[in-house]
Amino acid sequence: MPDTATSAHAFLTALTIVLGVAGVMTVVFQRLRQPVVLGYILAGVVIGPHVPIPVVADPAVVHTLSELGVILLMFGLGLEFSLAKLFRAAPTAGITGVLQCSVMIWLGYLVTQLLGWTPMESIFAGAIIAISSTTIIAKAFDEQGIKGSLREFVVAILIVEDLVAVLLLAILTGASTGTGVSAWELAETLARLVGFLVGLVAVGLLVVPRVMRFVVGLGRSEITAVVAIGLCFGFSLLAHELRYSVALGAFVAGVLVAESGKVAEIEPVVHPVRDIFGAVFFVAVGMMIVPAEIAEHWLAIVVLTAVVVVGKVAAVSFGAFMTGKGTRTSVASGMSLAQIGEFSFIIAGLGLSLGVIGTHVYPVAIAVSAITTLLTPALIRRSDRFASFVDRKLPKRLQTFVALYESWLARVRTSRAESRSRLRRFIRTLLLDVVVIAGALIALSMTFERAMELLQLHLALERSVARVVFVVAGGLLVLPFCMSVLRTTQRFARVVGEVAVPRGREDQLDLGRQPRVVLEAAIRMVGILIVGSALIAITQPFLPGYTATIVLVLAVAVLALLFWRTAGHLHGHVRAAAQAVIEALAAQTAHREPHAPDLLAHARALFPGLGAPVHLEIPAGSQAIGSSLAQLELRAATGATVLAIVRGETGTAPPDAHEPLQAGDIMAIAGTEEAIAAAIQLVRTRARSSS
Repeated sequence: MPDTATSAHAFLTALTIVLGVAGVMTVVFQRLRQPVVLGYILAGVVIGPHVPIPVVADPAVVHTLSELGVILLMFGLGLEFSLAKLFRAAPTAGITGVLQCSVMIWLGYLVTQLLGWTPMESIFAGAIIAISSTTIIAKAFDEQGIKGSLREFVVAILIVEDLVAVLLLAILTGASTGTGVSAWELAETLARLVGFLVGLVAVGLLVVPRVMRFVVGLGRSEITAVVAIGLCFGFSLLAHELRYSVALGAFVAGVLVAESGKVAEIEPVVHPVRDIFGAVFFVAVGMMIVPAEIAEHWLAIVVLTAVVVVGKVAAVSFGAFMTGKGTRTSVASGMSLAQIGEFSFIIAGLGLSLGVIGTHVYPVAIAVSAITTLLTPALIRRSDRFASFVDRKLPKRLQTFVALYESWLARVRTSRAESRSRLRRFIRTLLLDVVVIAGALIALSMTFERAMELLQLHLALERSVARVVFVVAGGLLVLPFCMSVLRTTQRFARVVGEVAVPRGREDQLDLGRQPRVVLEAAIRMVGILIVGSALIAITQPFLPGYTATIVLVLAVAVLALLFWRTAGHLHGHVRAAAQAVIEALAAQTAHREPHAPDLLAHARALFPGLGAPVHLEIPAGSQAIGSSLAQLELRAATGATVLAIVRGETGTAPPDAHEPLQAGDIMAIAGTEEAIAAAIQLVRTRARSSS
């Protein structure tokens, strides 16, 4: 009985201190118009055991409460999703997530090697900075009211990252204990994970939505809250028992509850509980900050923080854009994901428990997480401004490519099922080649010493000669699969190009060749970058040296140079098309009848691949009048680009970005249907607001 009373008193004391100090801090930060999550973290520093302030909460109790916060925050995210939304976001989010994780593992390893860390510490450092924080992003999005497609896309990437983290834990455990991880074991781990998710969702769909519809139908909010949160913790416990992330189980529970169609009734009763324990999570992060250790390892913290922010913004933005998300959404996604969090602590804790990393790695991870957490709200708020800055500073040829690329991918997404099926077959072939290459390289690494002994014993070779023989034999073994990757990437790019910009009849001049060539060059470059960075990330724990990194950098550099040259040719193609558009629009100004012919149809046929340009006349009274294109930031705001502007019987192509617009100007706008609609709405909204 005394032990129980003591535990209850410790629990009550910790909870009182946490919520009391956090409440004061958040009121102060709210009055200062700063994100309240910063107040939570500072509250954790104040009540933590590492600063000389006589208000200390029990770290063990707070950590336990923070786990509840992670679970409830993930459950809340799941409530906002449906399975249909997840499946729609899976292809683009999957590519972006894998690319981001691969690049960050690679960068983390390289940077910490330069800082003098051991190879195993560098491997763990790469894994630590690869996974963004679902909890931090969820809180930041809630505070700033971010909803819609951006939130859905970012959350889908986070789910991919969580799945990657599960695989990383398996790989790092095998590499650290010296038992190794074979390709078969890795495939088995992945199969178990997929089986767990499929089984959980399949069984859950039969039960959870029906249960929640029945419970909500009772009309008692407390019963709804108890059952919903009970399901949340039940799925989390099941995931934990099967050695998966409790956050993953909670998210699946939220998705299944959302399938009941009663989210409007469920979310309001769950929201307050989620907010309370979510606050405790951020307080727990602040409690782990040790000022003395931060001062000792400041260089590693500063460098890794810079790598996380710059690397994640660049990798996510690039991956999102190349999957057709547009400049603004891509940059916003990258700036939202520029932090590390709960999984980073788990990975660092694994390294400590296995005794393969120094004690300095864990506080460095915590400090980087805390700093990037502080930066996240500001980065999200400034994402639109930064996207506009990036759009303005891009070279002309890249601006042309960016303006048309999204419309090309939109055409691929709406292509015939046969074409999409071919593309999926190519992707499956690439995945198989990557698995075989990675498995072969890992197996060669694990058998290296034994092979050296056999070659020296039976063939009487010097060790240096035996090493060369072994490397050459291994290279010949994986060479056919590397060639298959190159061929498959080439064929994939060709199919994408032909679907996006179809060829005409064989007896006609191929007018869409230039857009097709630059699109194929871009797809090849991205394909090799994704495959190569994924291979390096997987095999890095097993293969010493930087040979693979150097080869990948050289290959991507060559492909980037080829893309740069073809993008220049595309810019010339678009300039010629814009002149044709000017002629068509100038002629069309003479036809003011209601049934005037669409003279832009000829320009579309003559220059395919321009995203079906349409014309938009600046109406009288529009606020756009007197503003330049640079001031409107139309391309950055909508994704559409202005090919030409016609004023009377004259026009300019490309238009001067600093020339003020006038009433009656006719703009030729190219892009996706959504981008063009957004551009038209932008101008018309400005017109209404001025009337």
